[in-house]
Amino acid sequence: MEGIVSGKEAGKRQWLYPLVRKGTLYKWRSWISYVYLIFFFAGPFLRINGQPLLLLNFFDRQFVLLGQVFWPQDIFLFMLASLVFIVCIVLFTIAFGRIFCGWICPQTIFMEMLFRKIEIWIEGAPNKRKKLDAGPWDKEKVIKKTSKHVLFIILSFLIANTFLAYLIGSENLIKTITGPITEHWVGFGSIWLFTTVFYLVYTRVRELVCTVICPYGRLQGVFIDKHTLVVAYDDVRGEPRGKLDRKADPLAAHKGDCVDCHLCVDVCPTGIDIRQGTQMECVNCTACIDACNDVMAKINRPLNLIGFFSENMIREKEKPSFTGRMKGYTAIITILVGVLCYFIFSRSDMDLTVMRNAGTIYQERPNGMISNIYTAEIINKTNKPRSIILRSEDPAFKIEYIQSVKSIAAGESVKAMFFVITPASRIHAVETDVKLQLVSGDKIAQTVSTTFVGPIND
Repeated sequence: MEGIVSGKEAGKRQWLYPLVRKGTLYKWRSWISYVYLIFFFAGPFLRINGQPLLLLNFFDRQFVLLGQVFWPQDIFLFMLASLVFIVCIVLFTIAFGRIFCGWICPQTIFMEMLFRKIEIWIEGAPNKRKKLDAGPWDKEKVIKKTSKHVLFIILSFLIANTFLAYLIGSENLIKTITGPITEHWVGFGSIWLFTTVFYLVYTRVRELVCTVICPYGRLQGVFIDKHTLVVAYDDVRGEPRGKLDRKADPLAAHKGDCVDCHLCVDVCPTGIDIRQGTQMECVNCTACIDACNDVMAKINRPLNLIGFFSENMIREKEKPSFTGRMKGYTAIITILVGVLCYFIFSRSDMDLTVMRNAGTIYQERPNGMISNIYTAEIINKTNKPRSIILRSEDPAFKIEYIQSVKSIAAGESVKAMFFVITPASRIHAVETDVKLQLVSGDKIAQTVSTTFVGPIND
């Protein structure tokens, strides 16, 4: 049997050497991981309307999602997105458990689909890796360890650069890499800081990120209940477990389907025994399902002794189905994401707010003209400077600037003060609706309504 842990002395770190079994679910995870990795490394360089797919530039307070630029003025959308994200996590976990951790989480994908594969390629199967770690520093060990860690550093360096590109943009990253160190010492320092962090995470910390550090795993026990689908062992069918004995007496006490091969433990990346029930450390990676199904197929027993089960499916023999509860949670998640997408893609590039100055009334002017004074705040939500002008939709209302603005920088806001002037003969009520247009270039960016007060013309 392949060994999976080392260092069981009290107080000493238990190093894991998980076995890899390439079953059906592992192949699905691999394809999902390949797609994820392609988008991760290509993301900062892909463009939509000249904008990256994703940019989280906290330093310049600029954020881009699917080509849409967001600035601090879009705090409403940020709060809505945060609320949707939290609700989706809670509802998804209540319905489907911690499957995100095993299939989508970057920590798992990088560890199992990149670093682990490099380690297996160089050092071999679990028993060979364990023996190599315990053995003396001979020529073979030096070559293998050096080769592995050199590749780990290179991979950590690539991940660090990509991660930084999501924070400062690919253009700034290229300038940092190609420019003199003296001009980009902060950028170079950040690259090597992230490289060191990623290297230590995937060489030393490893599964502790999932079992100790990540708060999501600890919250799992609060979210799941007897209806939640999780990776679970069907103990009703599997117990009492025992070694397979093909010559056993047919009249002897019945054994369960579990042959106690220990493979479900050997393949677990967090080192747990799924047969002990649902545990916080389980990341729902499904490696144990593939391993167990392989054994069940060989001994002609039904598959899925370990599978996606809820407690009710095991205890109450409920049929596996997409329950009404799961449909409801999925519908809520879909609606919330839809609402968020609507607000994101319907937002305007420019934002205009106009307020008549508080505490002021109309002003009477020569030649029978009436004026009101206003203050406008204009926000440019794009990443390019814009030329702007304010005008009235009704030609009878003219704008006279006190403090004019002709252009606005990317992501900035400006204020303008102006009079709106109209003949007194046009006033037939105490308050008259006036529509003002914000024009940028040749297009009307936004139209807002405000009120114009004046004496009633009989």
